[in-house]
Amino acid sequence: MSLTYRTAGVDIERKETALRRLRDKIARTKRPEVIGDIGAFGGLFHLAGSDAVLVATTDGVGTKVEIARMLNRHEIVGTDLVHLCVNDALAMGAEPLFFLDYFSTSRLDPAIFTRVVGAMADACAAHRCALLGGETAEMPGMYVDGAYDLAGFLVGAVERERVLEPANVREGDLCIGLPSSGLHTNGYTLARAIVARTAGRRRIEVPEVLGAPRPELRGATLGDALLAVHRSYLEEVRKLRDAVRVRSIAHITGGGWEGNLPRALPAGLGAAIDRSTWTVPPVFTLLAELVEVAEVEQWRTWNMGIGLVVMVPAEDERAALRALPDAISIGRVEKATGERRVRFV
Repeated sequence: MSLTYRTAGVDIERKETALRRLRDKIARTKRPEVIGDIGAFGGLFHLAGSDAVLVATTDGVGTKVEIARMLNRHEIVGTDLVHLCVNDALAMGAEPLFFLDYFSTSRLDPAIFTRVVGAMADACAAHRCALLGGETAEMPGMYVDGAYDLAGFLVGAVERERVLEPANVREGDLCIGLPSSGLHTNGYTLARAIVARTAGRRRIEVPEVLGAPRPELRGATLGDALLAVHRSYLEEVRKLRDAVRVRSIAHITGGGWEGNLPRALPAGLGAAIDRSTWTVPPVFTLLAELVEVAEVEQWRTWNMGIGLVVMVPAEDERAALRALPDAISIGRVEKATGERRVRFV
């Protein structure tokens, strides 16, 4: 039986249904300074009397924490958390200003805590973003012994006229893809289910599956591939904005391609994506082969090797690719046909 994100325990449609039920209540909280609606990569708040727009994002690194904990690689998820939030704010055009964190566990282990939050601080410093504060919660009985969870909250700023919005996009614009470093921080419940099922079939322990060198990964382990740091795209997007007219940006995170690329497109438009323009990294094909995962399920769960998609005018293609040597022209914006708005060609 083919494994899916839903059978692994995550139902994206259930979350979307729950959010739709709350739209009216959320709408009643709206102030005049709020720009746009829920569903974007960040919330926009226009500061009265100035040209500045604050962009607020929040997220967590999901069950990647469990792999980091199992392999004693706690710094990874601290770095990931900052990079993830930076990218979401970046998708709205914002530069990071300050960051807050939430770390929760049953009983605090100071050594692990300092490794996780220390990595957050290092990542914030690298992005010239202040780690302004946070909350550390001990909640006995809420977690199994040794487990923890974390979330991040980032605020950035952008000039009103430089906000990146779906309304900027035009039919015929190009989709420029920036490679990912792996799964980033999404789809780990499915990946962990694959690893667990593989261990069960081979009658070995999960750490053995994660720690064995893989020829498909050029001798690296699956654990190494799954713990590759979520790439930050701040410097790349800065270079792009200096070289071309960036219309909008999609950060390919939870929900895969169909769940994220349309968030950067206006109603009525979709995108034709040519999957032959890049090679899917071997970690994705390895996971899908260890336990059967349908191709459609892979693309709706994982980024499949492209972590950010930038929409630019067609005439700016050459300049965009010249500005970023690892960027790839992967498709074009088109009129949407049918319910799905991402068409693979």
